[in-house]
Amino acid sequence: MTIEGANIEDRAVDSSRPHAAKHTRQYLESDGAEVDHPAAGSLILLYTTGRTSGEIRRTPLRFFEIDGDLVVAASYGGAPKHPDWYLNLVEDSAVWVRRNGDFYEAVAISIEGEERDRLWESTVVVTAPQFGDYQQETERTIPLVRLVRRD
Repeated sequence: MTIEGANIEDRAVDSSRPHAAKHTRQYLESDGAEVDHPAAGSLILLYTTGRTSGEIRRTPLRFFEIDGDLVVAASYGGAPKHPDWYLNLVEDSAVWVRRNGDFYEAVAISIEGEERDRLWESTVVVTAPQFGDYQQETERTIPLVRLVRRD
């Protein structure tokens, strides 16, 4: 897949956080099959456009499959601020997703209000209880984002 004549993979910049960079490298080398992460079978690589740099940013994320779509939580481990990847997709909802060997364009749609609360309780916290801990560690409401594949 290309943007402005260049391959997105070639343009992508990985996280400066060592563990995220390691997970990204492992993911790319194995199409997601061999990643040293507790949620290895439920990881994607999300590509966003940097809101100030314009660079393609690549981030490994835990996903939840809900109603045929992938949903990600902008938990940032319970940090007081939103992660950069989330702020990027708020600015530009056109994203790319790599799920194992499948790479595609998607649109990121924030899930809010009662729907967010329902999915948080019925799926996110049930599937990955640590996300409940992350929510307790921060005053911000952790956003949920649906990644809808563009065909």
